[in-house]
Amino acid sequence: MPDTSSRTAAPESGTRPASGLLRRALAEARSSRAPGLAPYVPERPFPWSGAGMPLAGDEARPGAGPGVRGRAVIDLDRVLRLSLAAPAGTPGRLRPVPSAGALHPVRAHLLIGPGCSLPPGRYAYDPRAHRAHRRGPAPDGVSPGVLVVLTVAASRTVAHYGHRAWPLLLLDTGHAAATLALAGPPAADVLVCFDADAALLSAAAGLHAAPGRPDTRPGAEPELPLAAVRLTPTGVTADAPGTLTAWAGPIRAGTPSARPGAETAAPTELAAARHLLHHIARAPELPGGTWHPAPRPEPVTDGALEKRRSAPPDDLTHPPGEYLLARLLTTARTARPDGPAWTAAVGGDAPALYAKAPGSRGLDVRASGDARPTLARWAAGQQWIGGAGAVLLAHGCPGDAPAAAVRTCHLAAGYAAGAVQAHATALGLRSRPIGSWQRADLGAALGEAPGRDWIVHGLAVGAPPPPGRAAPGFVRHPPTAERPAASTPPASTPPATTAPGSAPPASTTPRATATTPPAPEARLPTPPAPTPPATATTTPAAPATPPGEEERP
Repeated sequence: MPDTSSRTAAPESGTRPASGLLRRALAEARSSRAPGLAPYVPERPFPWSGAGMPLAGDEARPGAGPGVRGRAVIDLDRVLRLSLAAPAGTPGRLRPVPSAGALHPVRAHLLIGPGCSLPPGRYAYDPRAHRAHRRGPAPDGVSPGVLVVLTVAASRTVAHYGHRAWPLLLLDTGHAAATLALAGPPAADVLVCFDADAALLSAAAGLHAAPGRPDTRPGAEPELPLAAVRLTPTGVTADAPGTLTAWAGPIRAGTPSARPGAETAAPTELAAARHLLHHIARAPELPGGTWHPAPRPEPVTDGALEKRRSAPPDDLTHPPGEYLLARLLTTARTARPDGPAWTAAVGGDAPALYAKAPGSRGLDVRASGDARPTLARWAAGQQWIGGAGAVLLAHGCPGDAPAAAVRTCHLAAGYAAGAVQAHATALGLRSRPIGSWQRADLGAALGEAPGRDWIVHGLAVGAPPPPGRAAPGFVRHPPTAERPAASTPPASTPPATTAPGSAPPASTTPRATATTPPAPEARLPTPPAPTPPATATTTPAAPATPPGEEERP
């Protein structure tokens, strides 16, 4: 689909060099230093008082605006139920939208115009109760549709992941944006923005802009806006940046309810994460942002969105076929034009790093050898990754990338992974996102310049096991000359040697063939020194995680 993005300022915005603060924070998040143990932080009550408005029911509410045969074009009950809502009758921890540690820090503010199933106005969405809390009126003459501002409440994620939390908050927001975009009704056009100015997003959502200011009543956590999704009835011409600006008038929205006795001063690590995200999300040169269309992959249906879940590792050991893997890589690559590159690591009969072949339905070999054991070490030691059927990798984001590029790359990586996860579900595959990566300099591992091509996000994908086969291998069709030689390094060694087939056929430079692995291997990070097993400690220093929550990397 051609890029029909909207711009409101010069294209050079966001190209300023990275600040020292950002470079240090990015290096620290990618380092092997583990977060310190902290007591489990329970989820805060929903901060907006009142019973809220139910989203289910008659789509033609009074004041809902014109629709088709008296029904609203954009059914917010359906959109939110297929995207952000906690499943009814469950504790709400496991939801269709993925989240690091199942902590779900992303909040949604609904800026509703005519043509929707709720009357125009500004609302806060409660995903547990699946209700909308009205916070204020809509501006006069606001365009039809709904604008969703996505914010994060960072405290629980920072308490769980420490200095690694802020990239995960960006990834979580990207996943939430993908679920909203995919849930858009067929009669609506969907646009997604990852670079609007945080101050403008805050004003549009009726929130104060400064994260460190005690802008709300005690116990109501500051929210940091990071992205926006726009759903407009098809055929309606609406300027998305202009709509955002129209909502950003004087703050006349309701404030969160007080929580007596709750903390009012943030711990140092939490304050630092909030400050960093606020710094990253500043875009005064391009306040209205760049808006890209969000097509839904063809086989994805409402049923696939309802069934989408993060699969347990034991269900991810069987590799998908080459054709399905190529389709998923195409979805990942085309989900966002401003997103990172995507590569897939596969074991089985033809272990290699694969990329989508331009102009064809097949795959190109980027490097031969089994990279999955090294990926397991890089992904906070999650050993199950070494046996995953396939691991899709979003990579890029140099260590000195400017703030706008760091923000967009992480948001787009989460967004693309969310789109691929829905596509995989529609194809009958299982998947599980992998958010936390340490020392994962993929470019340096392949003999390229260090510090330029880091793994940002991952998605493990597995196929259902064929009848009678316990561990099917990955089979490429047709077979190619890039097959790894018999001297492919064993799984216990760093992964890959650059494949001859990844260069143009006319080149015969033996720069990093399977018979000369020392150069790329020397650039790979060595495995971390062995640490005492968890059983060596009889009493934990602090409560780790609640029962059932995924292991903290």
